[in-house]
Amino acid sequence: MKKVLLGCAIVSGLFIAACSKSGTPPPVQTQTTVYTPPVVSSSFAKGADISWVTQFESTGVKFYDAKGNQLDLFSLMKSLGFNAIRLRAWVNPTAGWCNTADVLAKAIRAKNAGMKVLIDFHYSDTWADPGDQTVPAAWASLDFPTLKSTMFNYTFGVMDTLKIHGITPDWVQVGNETDNGMLWPMGNATNSMANFAALVEQGYKAVKAVSSTTKVIVHLSNGFDSGLYQWMFDGLKANGAQWDIIGMSLYPSYSSAGWQATDNECLANINAVIARYSTPVMVVEVGMPENAPSTARDFLTDIITKVNAVSGGNGLGVFYWEPEAYTNGYGLGAFDSAGKPTEALDAFGN
Repeated sequence: MKKVLLGCAIVSGLFIAACSKSGTPPPVQTQTTVYTPPVVSSSFAKGADISWVTQFESTGVKFYDAKGNQLDLFSLMKSLGFNAIRLRAWVNPTAGWCNTADVLAKAIRAKNAGMKVLIDFHYSDTWADPGDQTVPAAWASLDFPTLKSTMFNYTFGVMDTLKIHGITPDWVQVGNETDNGMLWPMGNATNSMANFAALVEQGYKAVKAVSSTTKVIVHLSNGFDSGLYQWMFDGLKANGAQWDIIGMSLYPSYSSAGWQATDNECLANINAVIARYSTPVMVVEVGMPENAPSTARDFLTDIITKVNAVSGGNGLGVFYWEPEAYTNGYGLGAFDSAGKPTEALDAFGN
């Protein structure tokens, strides 16, 4: 009897177990989404300003791919899908970085890596931006006619030095974030739009005297600020200045509106200036916090897609500003603490 009961118990247990298994829903299958970078036109500039590279390298900073292989930064950027490099030019910087010799050395490396080159003339010995447009020390006592000719000769000289070494920049900025002009006080646009326009024209003519194919950019900050762009380019046009491309900076982390709204405002401004001035646009500086790479990738994917889709092919490219900066506390780079690119830069992939 015990054997019979035991047998029944075993059969009953097996039945319950079988019922239990058959009634359990299958495990949920999680599907990993594979990121696909934006598809852009073959002429679209996927760029990076890596002007700090030689200064970083002088202190032993190194750069690595996702697998931990150390690479030359220019080769690494090329492997990530970048096709253009932007380099700032300072007149006579105290430490030498970004002077003509340093710009040339980096431009040669960019060319050897198969990259296009954008030269960003600050027309200063140091940083030029909306709040700082300090005239080079050696130019400080010049009258305005001499300042113009000196600016022309300097621009021509840098371009000619590059040309002698086989480098023809695809683009040149005459000034950096010139929201209120450059070479202050004489080139302050609020005080004299005519003076600023004359300086832009000197830069334009100097570039074209060396290379008629190089496109000249006038660059302002805050690509979402339509009022700024209309004021500046109406003023330049009225005073006879020439340019080929309007350049914009866009740093949405500085805006309380959020990156989606900032991108939309930037696109609206891009379309507005193209319609008003018949001039294509290039976003020559972008950046997002390095500690939020996923958000940065979303932003970059969106702005690259928007710029590339501008009608008539008039959205020419997007450049990330100093993505390789991971050791100096900049904070808006796109490399991690181990010197590897973060997922933010996937947006520039092939």
